[in-house]
Amino acid sequence: MFKSAAAILVAATLVCPGALYAQSQTEQEVMQTIIESYDYINTNLHARQYNYSQQGALEFWSSGGLLHQISPTGRPEEFDAFNIRPKHIRVTALVEGQAAVAHFYAEGSMTPRGASAVNNYLVRVTQVLVKEAEGWKIRSAHYSPIMGGSGTSQTGVTTP
Repeated sequence: MFKSAAAILVAATLVCPGALYAQSQTEQEVMQTIIESYDYINTNLHARQYNYSQQGALEFWSSGGLLHQISPTGRPEEFDAFNIRPKHIRVTALVEGQAAVAHFYAEGSMTPRGASAVNNYLVRVTQVLVKEAEGWKIRSAHYSPIMGGSGTSQTGVTTP
């Protein structure tokens, strides 16, 4: 009986390698935060205000360039079109219930208002999130294009 149970476990692991990956509460919450954030932008064509830490954030964008300081109110950008989805999200809790890092891919297309369309947006994303009174907030992020895809056409933060 032991051999057949072990064989089933090995087979399940080979067929579904993520099946044995147990997520902590922090990992589940951060993953949900990321999914909801992209769903919001896809629907409303602008980012939710206050996705960022009360202390703001530092970001490297997929368009290259210098390090950007993002205010606590976030990026004031709007889009004429936005259809980007996060994929293969993996979260590591750094301090359970307080800080985490998320790695994932973002794929789709977008047209930032006043900028060129990006029809094959495909980037690797690393975000550091901290838990504040209002939930999980971005404290740092790095976006890098994947070969065959493109980063954003945006080059700087403009404030209204």
